Amino acid sequence: MEVFLEWLNGTLWSTPMIYFCLGVGLLFSILTRFVQVRHLKNMLKLTFSGESSAAGISSFQALALSLSGRVGTGNIAGTATAIAFGGPGAVFWMWTIAFIGASSAFIESTLAQMYKQKQDGLYRGGPAYYIEKGIGWKWYAILFAIAALLAMALLMPGIQANSIAIAMDNAFSINTYVTASILVLIIGIIIIGGVKRIANVAQVIVPFMAVAYIVLSIIIILFNITELPAVIGLIVSSAFGADAAFGGIIGLAITWGVKRGIYSNEAGQGTGPHAAAAAEVSHPAKQGLVQSFSVYIDTLLVCSATAFMILFTGMYNVADPNNEGEYLVNYIGEIPAGAEYTQAAIESAIPGFGASFVAVALFFFAFTTIMAYYYIAETNITYLIRGKYSKAAMFILKIILLISVFYGSVGKSDIAWHLGDIGLGIMVWLNLIAILILAKPALRVLKDFEKQSKQGIDPVFDPKKLGIKNADYWENEYEKDQKTKKEQ
Repeated sequence: MEVFLEWLNGTLWSTPMIYFCLGVGLLFSILTRFVQVRHLKNMLKLTFSGESSAAGISSFQALALSLSGRVGTGNIAGTATAIAFGGPGAVFWMWTIAFIGASSAFIESTLAQMYKQKQDGLYRGGPAYYIEKGIGWKWYAILFAIAALLAMALLMPGIQANSIAIAMDNAFSINTYVTASILVLIIGIIIIGGVKRIANVAQVIVPFMAVAYIVLSIIIILFNITELPAVIGLIVSSAFGADAAFGGIIGLAITWGVKRGIYSNEAGQGTGPHAAAAAEVSHPAKQGLVQSFSVYIDTLLVCSATAFMILFTGMYNVADPNNEGEYLVNYIGEIPAGAEYTQAAIESAIPGFGASFVAVALFFFAFTTIMAYYYIAETNITYLIRGKYSKAAMFILKIILLISVFYGSVGKSDIAWHLGDIGLGIMVWLNLIAILILAKPALRVLKDFEKQSKQGIDPVFDPKKLGIKNADYWENEYEKDQKTKKEQ
């Protein structure tokens, strides 16, 4: 079984996938004239503007919800595994995919807003919706929705739960079955409350833990500030095979950097658009910019915090791909690649603190990620099953996700990572093809946003004026909702 999973994982994440991800991000960066740089000021402004409504959540809540999916195991354990198997140069490629991937995040999240719809009084949207409405391929939309359900409810929650359980065992000697039971109980209570409760929890936990984690990394960097030029030099030289120790693994540096970068920041993956569609905004490009900014927060801040702590303290090994079980560098003995590297790094700088801090950080980061996974799965269930069977389907979904969390907590970490990578790979392939096809209307919406902004007015989306079809909510319900809000 493990051999088959490894083969499928390798096929989905083969060289064509890596260069496809990089190529799509670069293409969108050029087509949007590097929207991720030009609109940085707008990103910051829009993140904290807007309010929630009965049907939707605020831009900040949508950011927190998408960040709860982005900021998780990938930031702590995933960054460490990228270094362990791709060398320090993998960090450079994580930065690269975050920078160019921010444009992919803009396109997919703008599309999610354009083609969102109101179902049972709530905004719903995401790749399945914009594939059906924008391209007209119902079969392809169903295929994505099924893939997202499998990934979000069955395959990927296990990675988050597994990392929590291992960290809790290392730090506090808590039995994995105990951790699994606690996780299932708390997550069960929260997901029963739906998107509103999930967003409310996320907007409190995610910013607090992200800031605490980054502050700690800054303290460790300051302790070792004289090493800064050497660490930056190591990352850059290793990324291009110029470092003697890592010259032979430049391909692995790119592969692991891109793979773990996408796993962490989710740009182009098709998960972020679900949260983006739930936001209450007057123009789709607004939430596209907010979601683009969330990629920066995830990788350039949180992942970098992990990478710097590990590299500054030298608490890592790098595997030799040509000699299984051997290392190109072995600084910390036989410690498994993952969150344990981050724990060792903090422990070396602040003795008695590292293991427990990482365990708590992982608990909150991964916990909120599982909540986000549930919301994405719920949205795709809503797309696939409507009417009298929808409530039963939602109940079954909750049970499946909670079983996945429990099994992931007590299972083998290698299998959990393989399953998660497979789920991610399927979604990325399907979504990137879709947003490439739909790039033209998304670019038209960006141009409209910029035109209205230059005129000094708050941009409002009118799909008919732009010749965009099937934007049903904006055509039929937006003005009605605005009138209702004013009357209230």
